[in-house]
Amino acid sequence: MGQMKHLWYLMLLVSSSLSAPVSENFAVVGRTSILVQRNQTATLPCWLSPPQSAEDMEVRWYLGSENFDNTVMLHNAKSGSQNPLYVGRVSFGLKEATSGGLKSGDVSLKLVNVTIQDAGVYTCFVSSSGDYGSTTVALGVTETGSPPLLSAAWKEDNTVEVSCKSEGWYPQPELLWSHQNKALNINNVKYDRDSTGLYSAHSWVLVSNSSEISCSVGLTNKVTREARLKLT
Repeated sequence: MGQMKHLWYLMLLVSSSLSAPVSENFAVVGRTSILVQRNQTATLPCWLSPPQSAEDMEVRWYLGSENFDNTVMLHNAKSGSQNPLYVGRVSFGLKEATSGGLKSGDVSLKLVNVTIQDAGVYTCFVSSSGDYGSTTVALGVTETGSPPLLSAAWKEDNTVEVSCKSEGWYPQPELLWSHQNKALNINNVKYDRDSTGLYSAHSWVLVSNSSEISCSVGLTNKVTREARLKLT
C-alpha cells in the first residue's frame, strides 16, 4: 500500500510539472542608439534572445536608466498603460519588417511625431515569472534649419559688413564663413533657442568689396546649407 501511494505521488508531481507554464531564460537585446528627424517616426529596437513569446510577460519602457517609475508604456498579460505625455504616440513596433512582433519576442517601441523633448535614453525592461532583463536605447532627434540669409551693409571705408542668419536647427549647428574660397576664423557666432527647443545661428564679418563670401550652417555629418554673396 505504501509503495502504491508513493507511485501515485510521483505521478502527481510529473503531471503537475507537465501542466505548469515553463519560463525560458532570456536576454534582452537592443540597439544602442537611434537618430531620427523631428516629426518623424522612431522605432527603438528591443527583443528577446532566444526568440520567444512576450505576450504574457511584463514589458515596461521608461525614461532614463534608473527611473523605473517614469514609465512611457507598460504592457502585461492583463492590461497596459501609457504616460499622458505619450498617449496616442507610442505602441509596439517592429525592429524589422520580417519580425513576428510580440509573439516572437520583439518588444520594440514605436514613437510617432517625435519632438525635440523626446530625445534621451530609454530603458526596455522585460520580466516573466522566471527571468527578467533590460537594455537601453538612446534616441537622438535632429532638425535641419533654414538656408542662411545673407545681408550686406557698405561702409564708408570701402568695406562691407555681411550678416548671416539661419533658424530652426537641432541640435546646435555650426556656422562657418568662407571668403574668396578660404575659411575665415571667427568667434562672434551668436546662438539663440526658441520655445520649441530649436536653435538659430547669427554671425557677421567685415570684408573688402569686390569679393565673394559664403556662409554655411549645418550639423556634424549631416546636411549643410550654404549661401553665397558676390560683392561688387
